[in-house]
Amino acid sequence: MTDSLDPLDPSLTDPAARDDDDDALIAELAAQVPQVRLVKLEGRVFVQFSGAVEEAGLRVPYALVPAQGVLAKPSKWRKLDREGRRALLRERVTPEAYAQLQEAVRAFVREIALESEDHNLDAALFLGTLSELDTSEPAAQVFERIRQRFDHAIERELEERHALRTRQSINLAEYPDSFEVARRLPRRFIALLGPTNSGKTHRAMETLAKAASGVYLAPLRLLALENYERLQAARPHGHALKVSLVTGEEQRLAEGATHVASTVEMLDTRTPVEVAVIDEIQMLADRDRGAAWTAAVCGAPAAVVYLVGAPEARKAVEALAERLGCPLEVHMLKRMGPLAMEPGAVRKLRNLRRGDAVIAFSRREVLMWRDQITALGLSVATVYGNLSPEVRRAQAERFRDGSADIVVGTDALAMGLNMPIARIVMTTTVKYNGVEEEEISASLARQIAGRAGRYGVHEEGLVAGFDDETHQVMRALLKEKLAPLNAAGFAVAPSLEHLHRIAAVTGETSLVKLLRRFVHNIDVPDGFFYPRITEEQAERAAWLDTLELSVAEKFMLSLVPVSTKVPSLQHAWEQWARALAKKAVCRLHPDQGPQARHNLQEVEDACRLYSAYAWLGYRQPAFFPSVALAQELARAASEQVDAILRAHNAAARKKHERKLR
Repeated sequence: MTDSLDPLDPSLTDPAARDDDDDALIAELAAQVPQVRLVKLEGRVFVQFSGAVEEAGLRVPYALVPAQGVLAKPSKWRKLDREGRRALLRERVTPEAYAQLQEAVRAFVREIALESEDHNLDAALFLGTLSELDTSEPAAQVFERIRQRFDHAIERELEERHALRTRQSINLAEYPDSFEVARRLPRRFIALLGPTNSGKTHRAMETLAKAASGVYLAPLRLLALENYERLQAARPHGHALKVSLVTGEEQRLAEGATHVASTVEMLDTRTPVEVAVIDEIQMLADRDRGAAWTAAVCGAPAAVVYLVGAPEARKAVEALAERLGCPLEVHMLKRMGPLAMEPGAVRKLRNLRRGDAVIAFSRREVLMWRDQITALGLSVATVYGNLSPEVRRAQAERFRDGSADIVVGTDALAMGLNMPIARIVMTTTVKYNGVEEEEISASLARQIAGRAGRYGVHEEGLVAGFDDETHQVMRALLKEKLAPLNAAGFAVAPSLEHLHRIAAVTGETSLVKLLRRFVHNIDVPDGFFYPRITEEQAERAAWLDTLELSVAEKFMLSLVPVSTKVPSLQHAWEQWARALAKKAVCRLHPDQGPQARHNLQEVEDACRLYSAYAWLGYRQPAFFPSVALAQELARAASEQVDAILRAHNAAARKKHERKLR
């Protein structure tokens, strides 16, 4: 016969009686498992073990739920009779369960205490939580939450430590001292500042040619190439100079060279020379490339350094000379021929005339204007940034020798490319700055306009807008007083040495983290020099960190001069990076030339791709050995681009002639 429950038993209906029963059941188990408690919280009924452990010099009390400590939901617990509850409690509340929890707490305390010592943290701040949390979470989950807080604290502590060590390892106030040769030389600065067509570059180059040794630093490969040839043609002492050309993508090294024409980023800071010429010194203020001019001014290893550029650079040049402790002469030059606005806008295509330079601000617009002008029967030379230096020069030569009536180009015409332009015609004064369309600066407007009226060819230079609004805006921009460049806040780009220093004190190998530390953590005491990286480099770094590459390899690849906005070029760059990560040799083949491409854009992009490969080849010849072939393919692509542009002109002229018949 089985026992039956009395329906009138108060423990079945009275909650207080139920609680008394629960207390009695726990009291039964307390003899075997001390400090056990039954808790109803967070929609659960669970048991909690209390105790303390002594470990690593700490005494840590705890009140935690064992692994099997959650018993039931309150509704289910209420439905269990006394025997059902007793059975469940006896199953879960055992000396073994208590011992397991005690050992788990001990191990956790030991782990946190030892790591706290390593990181100079107070373990008690984290372990005190073990007796303070009132939760139904099992102990393992509590440990995990404390572990997360602890790991975040370690990260913060490491971040602060690494930030401090980074500040101690790199002080930008000492940046000029990193150029040892320049620091030891008794250098003197001569600033030749003036508008376009003031003869400033001519004066500096004459002095450079007469010097026993020297270097010319250009903002563009095109200008480096032009002045390389200019120095080769010079006969200052009755004989030819030995001159080398050094750009990122091409190196023509003459044996025993005394002079070098170079892009500014390729400055050799270790070989002393008599004279250095730094062209377009106002580029100190350029957002992405200004750091190269900062490095050139601080590091040019020449007894006399010519700083050539726009008048608004004067205060910046004076501040740099004072900071570097170099004597400075400033010569302010005036334009050699007058520059004037036309009385009114051009308004109609038929009002364009031979000797005009028509300016637009995108490749698409340049080609559109070219098509409209050639439809009139005029021959057009075309110049824009996507073209290689060789094509730009060939197109400029067509305009110089009269083969082209008009040149249509972007503001690429504003720097270099000396051409006999009679009049600048602006199709717009609005340019895309990489984020949005905005009105061009007065400085750029003046630099473009200054290309009109080549001294010795035209009596004056003329400027006009194609439409009335553009004409009036240009008139206002040319009257505007130019703001001087800032006399502080000169950009400094990270060098590989900088990154290695940061890596040495932090142990980090992620390029993203190293660049971030360079920007945010190095010491910038007075802000005269400040750290700067480009957005493109930062974006590339994140992808490069996914590959098995050294810091040096990632840093080099982040600087490859190839546009990430052109899918074919971005794809090639990624292939090269993956090949280097696998230490695979990446060769070019003659059949990869531009012969199969007839689309102008494709051939232009191919030319840029070959140039970028050559850039890599000079830095990693073991893995990118086809430098000579890359340069040959780049020249072939340049010739094909020029041929396509010429063919378009010829076709347009024939079409116009047929219309006239």
